[in-house]
Amino acid sequence: MQVPLYQAKAEFFRMLGHPVRIRVLELLQNGPVSVRSLLDEIDVEPSNLSQQLAVLRRSGIVVSIREGSTVSYALAGGDVAELLRAARRILTELLAGQSDLLAELRAVEGEGAAAHE
Repeated sequence: MQVPLYQAKAEFFRMLGHPVRIRVLELLQNGPVSVRSLLDEIDVEPSNLSQQLAVLRRSGIVVSIREGSTVSYALAGGDVAELLRAARRILTELLAGQSDLLAELRAVEGEGAAAHE
């Protein structure tokens, strides 16, 4: 029996739902990065990074590249980078809206305080 598309999407987003995986994907946006460089950029134990890379590799979202004793990772396709950019745009809009609401709340609060003086 085939999995419904909405369920497959939920599984995909669940796979992305880890901060280390998101950070790895961000770092891979500009091309392949060695495991050593990933460790330098992400404050995690090597075993934790290895586990998260394995999840990304099994999902097919990244590929590993071996050159001699150096292992690097790269995005399997450009759509992942576009997804991260879309997420950044959405978060920017959400946070801007929260900032506007906060400014409005502060303005109302200031008016209330001035009325009591």
